[in-house]
Amino acid sequence: MRQVVLDTETTGLEVSAQHRIIEIGAVEVLDRKFTGRQFHKYINPQRDIDDGAFEVHGISSEFLSDKPVFTDIRDELMEFLRGADLVIHNAPFDVAFLNYELSLLPGRTERIESVCGITDSLALARHRHPGQKNSLDALCRRYGVDNSARKLHGALLDAEILADVYLLMTGGQTALFSAEAADEGKADMTPAIRLVSVDQREPLKVISASADECAAHEQWLDELDQAGDTGSVWRALYGSKAEQAPGPG
Repeated sequence: MRQVVLDTETTGLEVSAQHRIIEIGAVEVLDRKFTGRQFHKYINPQRDIDDGAFEVHGISSEFLSDKPVFTDIRDELMEFLRGADLVIHNAPFDVAFLNYELSLLPGRTERIESVCGITDSLALARHRHPGQKNSLDALCRRYGVDNSARKLHGALLDAEILADVYLLMTGGQTALFSAEAADEGKADMTPAIRLVSVDQREPLKVISASADECAAHEQWLDELDQAGDTGSVWRALYGSKAEQAPGPG
């Protein structure tokens, strides 16, 4: 199953006020594992950014002045999304903006829903945790996802964080504490499910028993030999320490 977890940043909150998308971030998840593929673009909205929106994401009009407009990134975006299940937190907001951008393109009638499925992780969270806070930050606390790098909203970072939360929320994990404890920062610290190749993993440490530990083990086996008619199962299977020691040469 191919999923794409997506987030956007915008010039404001209302499509009806002709606000535009200024950043799109998305990460690909295949069979519930991160593939490493992502889509990330800043977009010149060709309009001003509301002060309230700037306080949330910190992206200025000056920064966006030399970035591509939406029509320039449209084909690459749609190809990345095509055929996937699109996971978005508060999906109606982002989908409305994406469809508005598509509607502004000449001769285009395509909508996001026509190329991929839509899953609203906020609606899912409200169903799983009724009566609790279900913002992305609250879910990070509840599921033990590290969001310490989230000083301001950013589309790609938020998509990566949401992907971690979504995989935990849909993978049978449940919080170890109550909702009140989760809001106080106590949470199930179950790690996120990320794809790591074998050659990236640290080698397993081999810790050998000390001489004192070996001697204590042998003493315990001696006591087991004396306590029962059949002796210790360990020595029956593996022999004595002397028998296990390598011979000369």
